[in-house]
Amino acid sequence: MRVTDTSDLWWKSAVIYCLDVETFYDADGDGTGDLEGLAQRIDYLAELGITCLWLMPFYPSPDRDDGYDLTDFYGVDPRLGNHGQLVEVIRTAHDRGINVIADLVVNHTSDRHPWFQAARRSTSNRYRDHYVWRDTEPPDTSKLVVFPDREDSIWELDDRTGEWYLHNFYKHQPDLNLANPEVVDEILRVVGFWLELGFDGFRVDGIPFLEQNAKNIGDPALVVDPHELMRTIRSFLNRRAGHAMMLGEVNLAHAQQLAFFGGEAADELQMQFDFIGMQATYLALAREDAGPIVTALEERPAIGATCQWATFLRNHDELTLDKISDAERQEVFAAFGPEPEMQLYDRGLKRRLPTMLGGDPRRIRMAYSLMFSLPGTPTLYYGEEIGMGEDLEAEGRMAVRTPMQWSGGRNGGFSTAAPSRLVQRVVPDAYGPEHVNVVSQMHDPESLWSFMRKLISIRRTCPELGWGTWSVVEQPSAQVLVQRCQLDGSAVVTVHNLGAEPVVVDVPVDPRDEDLEAVDLMAEEVVTGAATTRVALDGYGFRWLRVRPTGDLSIP
Repeated sequence: MRVTDTSDLWWKSAVIYCLDVETFYDADGDGTGDLEGLAQRIDYLAELGITCLWLMPFYPSPDRDDGYDLTDFYGVDPRLGNHGQLVEVIRTAHDRGINVIADLVVNHTSDRHPWFQAARRSTSNRYRDHYVWRDTEPPDTSKLVVFPDREDSIWELDDRTGEWYLHNFYKHQPDLNLANPEVVDEILRVVGFWLELGFDGFRVDGIPFLEQNAKNIGDPALVVDPHELMRTIRSFLNRRAGHAMMLGEVNLAHAQQLAFFGGEAADELQMQFDFIGMQATYLALAREDAGPIVTALEERPAIGATCQWATFLRNHDELTLDKISDAERQEVFAAFGPEPEMQLYDRGLKRRLPTMLGGDPRRIRMAYSLMFSLPGTPTLYYGEEIGMGEDLEAEGRMAVRTPMQWSGGRNGGFSTAAPSRLVQRVVPDAYGPEHVNVVSQMHDPESLWSFMRKLISIRRTCPELGWGTWSVVEQPSAQVLVQRCQLDGSAVVTVHNLGAEPVVVDVPVDPRDEDLEAVDLMAEEVVTGAATTRVALDGYGFRWLRVRPTGDLSIP
């Protein structure tokens, strides 16, 4: 690998930051975050060090599913601003060295979308085939619903036409008919439109639900191969913007994820979230045993050179634990969400990391250091850099979609509106803005924000973690994870103690007598030039070491 390759495949070395415009910063004082407010905070993101900004849906929407129920694929929600202000955000981000990606939602629309409004007027309407219909009563599909507390079927009867329409999510989100070439053509136009406005790619929503098969729709004529669709979009994306990428939400088994990368051809998604690694990390944290992480990473399939995993500890949905066993899930529930109000759908948690870890700063920092050290591209959800908590009284996923906490003042500095007018209330009590906010942390060298800024800076100087070959260094202590990512003439070795008890670890540096030295990346000093270095770790301690040829100054 040459350093110049990192600009061609920028997503392999990125640090991604996800935010929802409506909860980030309100510049006009109406209680809802907006694009003008986001533009004013681009320099904050640049100072933090992130290199890719992922915007959750900003499209016109009735907002019954937090913006994922679209009424216009080409629009900007007027509550948030307009196209001109969006372009200003993208241009300003680019000027600060930040790529910008948008949510691409192509599984469904809102039932208020003009296409669906027309489609339900008659069975012969030109937009009827933009959606999936059946004229016979569907079988029991209660086990297929995504939100078991809200829906009991993936089909809904439309009284006006007497037929049922498919909706894998809420009944107010009818599924698009992806077997219809006109729908696919429109999706490509949508992709082309936002690329033309300056976006650098897309986070593609709910990819497993793009599949239409005879089992879930009951009509062989409407079968859709989601891989063919992904290849079609990828080909179009590369023609229109060779630098652009797609990051897929694919919570499936490794073999299926490999298929969505495009297998050996690597011609579908460039990136996918590592849901299996995330869930294994929480099991490892609960047990204070590195074993589940090692297993998950060793079972990752080999992917194409242009592809990448996105690592994360939190996202905007429930913290799903559906890829671990029932018994393992109960272990994580017991450790991090024992109360029913902390759990969601019997498969996940509606909490943020700091509250799950009891606010222990040692453990919180270790967990983020661990996530950043895993091979892949780290992804942060807004507020993680300051240790925001959740609002357990909020419904479902909205518990972690609270306003950003900028200061200790009213509304956490998010908005000057009356609290009753906020798009959502700020986090209450111990994790409220009077205790957790940006202003109080930015100039405190001991704060979580300062730690995260340094961690991001270190990660950006470690292309080995995005491009290198990963291996685990065996250790006698189950609570310790020692990883090595090798790339050309250098390597990054990270050591993490998942347990509360101190431990001493022997870390191999130069066992082959190749004249290598180890540099502590946190302290920026040479640790040793010996074959092995002994590392003493406190409870929940960690170290980052760069191994390089002695005296080599070309790499930090």
